[in-house]
Amino acid sequence: MTPWTGRGNRGRGLGTLHAEWTKLRTLPSTWWLLLATVVLTVAAGVLTTASLSTGDCPVPAECHEDTVRLSLTGVWVGQGAVVVLAVLAMSGEYGTGTIRTTLAAQPRRVRVLAAKAVVVGALTAGAGALGAYGSLLAGRALLAADGFAVPGLMAGPTLRAALGSVLYLSLAALVGLGTATALRDTAAAATTALALFYGLPVLAGLLADPDWRERAEELTPSTAGLAIRATVGLDRLPIGPWAGIGVLGGYAAGALLVGALVLRARDA
Repeated sequence: MTPWTGRGNRGRGLGTLHAEWTKLRTLPSTWWLLLATVVLTVAAGVLTTASLSTGDCPVPAECHEDTVRLSLTGVWVGQGAVVVLAVLAMSGEYGTGTIRTTLAAQPRRVRVLAAKAVVVGALTAGAGALGAYGSLLAGRALLAADGFAVPGLMAGPTLRAALGSVLYLSLAALVGLGTATALRDTAAAATTALALFYGLPVLAGLLADPDWRERAEELTPSTAGLAIRATVGLDRLPIGPWAGIGVLGGYAAGALLVGALVLRARDA
């Protein structure tokens, strides 16, 4: 019997990580969805900032619009692509039956899920970074040309909003991955995860009581998480930027935990 060693355990972990990376990068849908994330994020940001005008301001430089948040409007659109990507990373294997081969090669099921989470999170972060900074660069060009005072890209609040948006997209992807692990079916998992990010905010907005509506917004993953984009008027938000990311992180952790428990408890 081969004794356990930390090095051997790390080697198996890296092997699992490499296998998941290989599987995901060889799927054409992966790169199309990552491209869609970047394009949708930038395009929605450009459309939003292009429609903004200083015409209603007494002096253009005194317009107090949150230009950073407006430039990052597309994060709300791009999240749909990363959620679908994450769902397919797990449910696709159940659809083709290759999950049996995966679990036969690596019986430690939680390790498989962890490897998928690392790969999906890293790819999403890369696409999110391109989308966020592309949006900010395009927004700066459009808004500055229209007379708006725009902060520097390395200014503290701007940098926090950009990096936070990247983190937001990665966490949204992990929610999708955990949901797909628990449900296995692509349509069911995608519908459930997308409803969390697009449907819950609509339902929260329908609440008539302002206090109940604010509490619902504080607990809605997209509304809370997207507070990270705000750079002005933070006191008017239903929840603070980092607290909102914490709420989304809770959803991601919960989805992965449920997915891991279900993955361990059932047959492939």
